[in-house]
Amino acid sequence: MGGHGEGVSLEFTPTWVVAGVCTIIVAISLAVERLLHHFGTVLKKKKQKPLFEALQKVKEELMLLGFISLFLTVTQGLISKICVKEDVLMHMLPCSKQEAELSKHKNVTTATTEHFQSFLPIVGTTRRLLAEHAAAEAGYCGLKDKTPLLSLEALHHLHIFIFVLAISHVTFCALTVVFGSTRIHQWKKWEDALADESYDPEAALQKKRVTHVHQHAFIKEHFLGIGKDSAFLGWTQSFFKQFYGSVTKADYVTLRLGFIMTHCKGNPKLNFHKYMMRALEDDFKHVVGISWYLWIFVVIFLLLNVNGWHTYFWIAFIPFILLLAVGTKLEHVISQLAHEVAEKHVAIEGELVVKPSDEHFWFSKPEFVLFLIHFILFQNAFEIAFFFWIWVTYGFDSCIMGQVRYIVPRLVIGVFIQVLCSYSTLPLYAIVSQMGSNYKKAIFEENVQVGLVGWAQKVKNKRANNGNEGSSKAGTSPSPPGAAPSAGAGFAGIQLNRLTRNNAGETKQNEITPAHDNH
Repeated sequence: MGGHGEGVSLEFTPTWVVAGVCTIIVAISLAVERLLHHFGTVLKKKKQKPLFEALQKVKEELMLLGFISLFLTVTQGLISKICVKEDVLMHMLPCSKQEAELSKHKNVTTATTEHFQSFLPIVGTTRRLLAEHAAAEAGYCGLKDKTPLLSLEALHHLHIFIFVLAISHVTFCALTVVFGSTRIHQWKKWEDALADESYDPEAALQKKRVTHVHQHAFIKEHFLGIGKDSAFLGWTQSFFKQFYGSVTKADYVTLRLGFIMTHCKGNPKLNFHKYMMRALEDDFKHVVGISWYLWIFVVIFLLLNVNGWHTYFWIAFIPFILLLAVGTKLEHVISQLAHEVAEKHVAIEGELVVKPSDEHFWFSKPEFVLFLIHFILFQNAFEIAFFFWIWVTYGFDSCIMGQVRYIVPRLVIGVFIQVLCSYSTLPLYAIVSQMGSNYKKAIFEENVQVGLVGWAQKVKNKRANNGNEGSSKAGTSPSPPGAAPSAGAGFAGIQLNRLTRNNAGETKQNEITPAHDNH
């Protein structure tokens, strides 16, 4: 009786069962929604706008998953009734034909699968229900001497995989930022020490104290001489330095001073650590989402996951190699800043100041590094999600899982990427990404950002109105000095640092003229 009950339709299911199950599903869904809403309210109260926007991004991903789930549920009947000749489905299989035939004649599942089904009984129940539908599909297409293009069971497994992938990506991104922020928080003691010393960069430059460049701790750590040999040694040192002491106190103090002297001389007391954390939180909202090009990568992987190609093994090396390349590049940017000073000067008056520039980054775009980190985190989450999905769905001995000698390296690489990215690459990115030609909007507090955006919008509207009024006149008077950016400039055009600098790019390291900035 119990066995036949599994096939009973909703027409013959007791109403109390339907109402009870519906209540549980709705209650759980509302609880999750309220929890996310409460979390967002807390972030708003604490004025954590970047993290709040990241949470909104997570909600968007969940909404996308819901739409995918609804679409698959509505169309699964139509898809399963698309019939093709059996020969069409004999090419590019994840498992060989012999393994497929063997799995057909198996009457029992593997011990691993049974173990998971004991904890997840819905897996076994779903399989039995899908098996009943599969028989109906086979009968429909069998009448045409064909076979279904994609079975209901395969659609269900694909549905589960997409859900696991999205949840894994969001989870691993959050863990990376949490552990990375913990590492960055350790630098706060250096910021506090500088604040306690009442250190004034402008006053330091006015001092006639001579700094011997090659004796400076920052230069000694990164400058290895001049020539081709030193270039090779520099890249080699940058490669290995990402594994130990990726950012030292000398690095932090020097890069901080370079940022302040380049972008905000008017605010020498800037809390660089706080600004850096705000910028990192701002970048996090871009990393936590799954962009369209990442979905393209998923489709390409599913296409190339052919038996004998071991795609799942070789593809694990892509994020591994990219992560090492990104870490090496970020360390090399610091070395380049040191070389620029050490190659030009032996001794200078005042403190050693490096000059940030976009030229040190790939394609002169610091944001390209963030794109690579986004791709690395997604692909690593994809690898781990794919492994556990196969393990739970088909068992450890499944032909899709592959041989143990291919599985273990994948897991080791995945854990290595997660640890290295959290404790080295992300902290490196947080500080080195500030060494570009421009600062980020996170340099302003949130209320200042809102005020500036509002001011820029008012100026934009005013200039537009003035333009309309002046169009009927013969000519218009030129804009007064220091006028706001043009209508299309927006917030990005507000370069306040240019108002506090006078041709800083033309000032040499040893030509100290601090008085000319005091207007």
